[in-house]
Formats: sequence, C-alpha cells, structure tokens
Amino acid sequence: VTHGRRFRIDTTVVETNVHYPTDSTLLQDSVRVLTRTMQRASAALGDPKGRIRNRLRSVMRRVLVIGYAARSPKTRPALVQSYRKLMATTRAVVRDAATMVRRIGHHPRTLRPDVRRALRYAQDQLRQLRPVVERVLAQTRARILGGDTHVPDKVLSIFEPHTETIRRGKIATPNEFGKLVTIQESEHQIITAYEVHPKRPADVTLWTAALDRHQVIFGRAPDIAAADRGFSSARNEQAALDRGVRRVILPRCGPKSPARRAHERQRWFRRGQRWRVGSEGRISVLKRRHGLDRCRYHGLDGMKRWVGLGVIANNLVSTATVLNARAAA
Repeated sequence: VTHGRRFRIDTTVVETNVHYPTDSTLLQDSVRVLTRTMQRASAALGDPKGRIRNRLRSVMRRVLVIGYAARSPKTRPALVQSYRKLMATTRAVVRDAATMVRRIGHHPRTLRPDVRRALRYAQDQLRQLRPVVERVLAQTRARILGGDTHVPDKVLSIFEPHTETIRRGKIATPNEFGKLVTIQESEHQIITAYEVHPKRPADVTLWTAALDRHQVIFGRAPDIAAADRGFSSARNEQAALDRGVRRVILPRCGPKSPARRAHERQRWFRRGQRWRVGSEGRISVLKRRHGLDRCRYHGLDGMKRWVGLGVIANNLVSTATVLNARAAA
C-alpha cells in the first residue's frame, strides 16, 4: 500500500475528558469525590448513616458566590473571602480523608472478602487523591492570595491530573486541555507513526526523530519530506538532506533573503506544500471520524491506547480505499 516515498508530519492536541478548569470547580470536585469515597468506606465499615459529614451544599453555595463575585473587579474582597472559606472547607475534608485512611488500616481481618476489597479500593483512592487535592489547594492559595498565575505543574483536573494547558494560537480555542500528539504519514494517507508526548515539546525538536523512525520502518529515506513552519530550521533542513531526502519542504519563518524566496517559489516546493496541507485534513478526519477530538480513557496510558486505536481505524479505512481503487482500475 505504501513504500515510504513521501513523509509529512504535524502535531495536534487530543483533549482529555475534563470540564473547563477553574480553582473553585476543582475544589468542588475534590470535596465531592473525597466525600463520596469516605461515605462508601463508612458504609462498608458498618457506621451509622451520617457518620461522614457532607459539606457539599455549603461548597456549592461558595462556588456560586465566587462565580458572581468574579464578574467585577469591585467585588474582589468578597471573592477572596469566599475562596478562603472554600479552601478551609476543603482542608477539613482532607483531614477527614486522612482519618478514614487510618481507620481502614485498623479494620479487623475477619471482615468478608468483598468488604475487604471495597475498603482496600477506597483506601487506595483516598491515598491517590489526597496529594492531588493538596496541590489544588496550593495553586489556589498562590493565585488568589499571592497573585501568582504561573504555578508550575498546575492541576487542571483531579480525575486526569496529567492534563496540560496547550496554547497553539487559535482564535476559536486559545487554550486546549489535553496532550500534544505527533502524527506522521506517508503516501496514500497511511499513518506510519504517532507519539503522545508526556510534556509538550517544541515542534522544531520533533523533526529529526520522526525522520529516523521513518527510516527504521521503511529501510530508506523518503524522497519528499514536508512539514509546516513550526518544524522549520536550517539545522532540520540539513539533517534531512544528510539522511538522503531529495526534496525538503520546510518553509522558513520571518523575513527571507531573495535566494530563499526563489527557492520556495520553485514548482516542486509549491507542490510539496500543497501535499503537506493534507495532513491538516487527515487530523480533521481522525478527530471527526475516529474520536481523537476527546479521549474517553483515563490516564496517560489510556490516552496512548485511545490514539493508537484511532490510528489503526484510520489505516484500515485508508488501506481499503487504496485496494478498492486498484481493483477498480
């Protein structure tokens, strides 16, 4: 179906399945999930109903007040006061969660196996959530009380803590919440490799490794290698030529010399650019037809599986299309 004569690469964002993150809603999610888990553990321990205090109603009122106060800078003091109360409530729930973890650790070994499994699951979930909730409290304190909006490793979801904020300069979606994914293709719209990046890299750093992967897969360098301006640099262009690529289509950014303008106006360069634009359409198909607009699996490993399944589905459809066209011819 494909012989690796052509190569193009682009990046996109696959969003995680999260709502738009704000400090108040993250704290609300934290209280809700911790309370729900403690209530299930309390029921498994045989506690009377109401042993675990439910603070969700007061938290919801605080979130609504914060939403109203955030509309105007004149209500800044009320906003800060509401956040202080919300953080105090969240810290109280975290202390309750620590107490519940200790109680579960002291439960008798004579409990039924299904009860022990339920308690062990609740204990693991509380231990996993507590550090994430403490990070949410720390970043809220830094932003609201300290004015620091550039907290490193900011938590954007307690359910998907690996989520990143990715800004790609799009007017419609200035901020996307998910992971950056690299898609590289050969001729006939076959995706030959993909990569889900744990941390967002600069596009310019991905070119050489992608060419090396192409050579490993096909045992040869492509005749044409194309990408957009984000991948363009003199070093990347020379790296492709050194690997045996005959036509390198990497349009330069910024002002260009007359020689460079003449180079990019050649017919083969313009034809390569038109072929490169097809990667945008392929990404659109992956998102619309194969579900790569939003990942429904949990965790970074789930993101990798989700993207991989979408790539497999795309390649099956593209392969069938090519074979049917050949049979018809």
